[in-house]
Amino acid sequence: MAGQLVKEWTAIQQFPAATQEKLVDLLGKLKSQNVDTLTILVMGKGGVGKSSTVNSVIGERVVTVSAFQSETPRPVMVSRSRSGFTLNIIDTPGLVEGGYVSGQVLDTIKSFLGRLLLTKTIDVLLYVDRLDSYRVDDLDKQVVQAITDSFGKEIWHKAIAVLTHAQLSPPDTLSYVEFFSKRSESLLKCIRQGARISKRDAQNFAIPVALVENSGRCNKNEGDEKILPTGTPWIPNLVQTITGLALNGKGGIVIDQKLIEGPNANDRGKLFIPLILALQYLFVIKPIQKRIKDDVARETRPSWA
Repeated sequence: MAGQLVKEWTAIQQFPAATQEKLVDLLGKLKSQNVDTLTILVMGKGGVGKSSTVNSVIGERVVTVSAFQSETPRPVMVSRSRSGFTLNIIDTPGLVEGGYVSGQVLDTIKSFLGRLLLTKTIDVLLYVDRLDSYRVDDLDKQVVQAITDSFGKEIWHKAIAVLTHAQLSPPDTLSYVEFFSKRSESLLKCIRQGARISKRDAQNFAIPVALVENSGRCNKNEGDEKILPTGTPWIPNLVQTITGLALNGKGGIVIDQKLIEGPNANDRGKLFIPLILALQYLFVIKPIQKRIKDDVARETRPSWA
């Protein structure tokens, strides 16, 4: 990670005592399993709360968030260390520009990863969306497909679906738990379709869902911890989910030259060469050979024949 500044994670001391204790326990669990570095990639559309979530997890304003700017303009990696453990969180621009998935943004993200983390791994993907987004459409599937094409289907083994704006009042006909369940299932269905995960493989790609509320108006419990409408302190709950995923026995996504450059267009073309040659022989060469043969036969025939 040449050129990347790793600061001491002093902001962890700003969390309420109960949250601090849980976070320290979770970091200790990672260290006990010989995990001394954890790299988290945060992706999704613009304006869903990616940067705010990074700030909440770190415990300080490390990424600029503006009401007038829906997303970070370029990838940013924030690195913090504590007791020999290093946490890297990579915030990224929204993947949609002008109503379409931006290949340029994806290339920028991969190039950034190549500069800072070549030969390292992405250990966890936070795929961020909003709990209060009531519709899932084709664009959402295209975003998932673009991530899959760029990082491989295996990245969903290391993914958490994060739903922000969790402190909402659901429609009158549904309880909060029912609304969360329906919204989670619609998002997971979208991910499975976009990532081309078959029903048979769905169990092998069990993607957890975590709720997040970054607002300063988030409710708190008696211990001053930010809590969800269910009463769950969401920051330690998210970090616990991240820890479980990091230790799920499936390898991280290695950042190598192949990932950065993407599939080679020439290599893809080679797959079609045998078919092209066969068609060329059947529809071009063979008819020409037949015409030449017929012409030769006519020319060698005696004029009186």
